[in-house]
Amino acid sequence: MNIEEYKGLMVFAEQREGKIHPVAYELLGKGTEIAQRLGIEVTAVVLGSNMGDELKELFHYGAEKVYSFDHPVLADFDLLNYKHNIARLINEIKPETVLIGATHLGRSLAPRIAAAVNTGLTADCTALEVGDEGNLIQIRPAFSGNIFAHIRTTTRPQMATVRYKVMQKLPRDDSRTGEIVTKEPEIIESVLKIVGKESTGAVNIAEADVIVCGGRGVKSASDFDLLQDLADALGGIVGCTRPIVDEGLMPKERQVGFSGSTVKPKLYVAVGLSGSPQHLAGMRDSDVILAINADPSAPIFKLADYGIVGDLYDVVPRLAAEARQRS
Repeated sequence: MNIEEYKGLMVFAEQREGKIHPVAYELLGKGTEIAQRLGIEVTAVVLGSNMGDELKELFHYGAEKVYSFDHPVLADFDLLNYKHNIARLINEIKPETVLIGATHLGRSLAPRIAAAVNTGLTADCTALEVGDEGNLIQIRPAFSGNIFAHIRTTTRPQMATVRYKVMQKLPRDDSRTGEIVTKEPEIIESVLKIVGKESTGAVNIAEADVIVCGGRGVKSASDFDLLQDLADALGGIVGCTRPIVDEGLMPKERQVGFSGSTVKPKLYVAVGLSGSPQHLAGMRDSDVILAINADPSAPIFKLADYGIVGDLYDVVPRLAAEARQRS
């Protein structure tokens, strides 16, 4: 491999139902910062059908060139065809860096692309830096979030998946323009397909403005009905910590934290959870944090904007009733 042949930074711009996923704009923001430091071009690749103005929107957030694969088969995520065509493009244009959002779709797609182009991959990055020699330093939590690993890839392209809502997108700028390059997709028969929001049909907790998250203090699956009642009253959704998922009380898609989703809601209600570093890593940037815990020494209170020391089985129904009265 001749590393000198690889130039530029490419972002996979994920789309759902014909709309670019917001993580793509965050990756373009970080990609632009890296590109300006190295003096390289920022490109994006989109696979879909009749994307229209969505392609042009990528220019307004930093893309200088957009590669478009347009075909009805690509309208929904098709793992085999997405991997095959993106790998073809990488081998053709040879970007030195490829960034993919660490969504459910991205986490499934990225390792397969990396294997296809014979390179390494750093998963679930929370920060990206440029080293002295121009190499990408990929930073991710390790050992359950107790340390941050700094990883440098010696092969090309350098590939990383980046968590949603950890990077900042650029302000939208209508004056930014670029070139759309239409590529002819190679469509191959595939039996692996994910249609819709997620393979499980679950809600996307990362998009929620209000999250009511339950921890070990919630004793059973049926007790999450109390949290759901509060979430309904506040116009939000219910989340949970890893132990709740491990015990089979809630699905993985609802997990917030190091090994779950990173969230930035306007209101985060932490119910019956202590506030482990692994959990705090996924929700510390919430606008307002309300903690409810019977233990006044629980670490979550150090991060919370507001705290209620009390039994969640008493506090949560009263909060739900108050929220309904005020709505």
